[in-house]
Amino acid sequence: MPCAIRQLDASTWNAFAELVERNNGVYGGCWCIGYHPECAEKGINYREAKEDRVRTGRAHAALVIDENGVAQGWCQYGSPEELPGIKHKREYDKDAPPRPDWRITCIFVDKRHRGQGIARAGLEGALDQIALLGGGLVEAIPEVTAGREAQGRFLFSATVELFEQYGFTRGRRVGKHAWIVSRAVEPV
Repeated sequence: MPCAIRQLDASTWNAFAELVERNNGVYGGCWCIGYHPECAEKGINYREAKEDRVRTGRAHAALVIDENGVAQGWCQYGSPEELPGIKHKREYDKDAPPRPDWRITCIFVDKRHRGQGIARAGLEGALDQIALLGGGLVEAIPEVTAGREAQGRFLFSATVELFEQYGFTRGRRVGKHAWIVSRAVEPV
């Protein structure tokens, strides 16, 4: 699918919001705030919290826009301070890897556009944006899917196999199918 990558910011907020609304708030209304510190707060409005982060430059994502100007997916990334939430935290903390400069925490694709390269485009876009922001060590905690059928709702951080195609290496397993993967991104 022909697409363009745009940084999630105030100018692309409406496209992002339309994508999230079209997909019922994404993952039960998360609004991709699940890894931000606000997620632990009770009674907050996730949409408002995400919009505030985006409009104040405290949220990062590569937004995938189709040829009609409609957002079809994204890849969220940020510093550990921006995204302190970690999948499988208890296991992760037992033998924590070196502190990364960046985390990739969520890759989402509109349900009608899955299997069309949107996740791949989002990951490429995020890595390009990280390089422009100075590069550094990038980590993610995706799931291995080789040899098993995995339901899409469990793949919100994509697959180990996809990350490996972009030079990430496995560190160690932290869940039944989840691995810490990392790679250094050179600055441009």
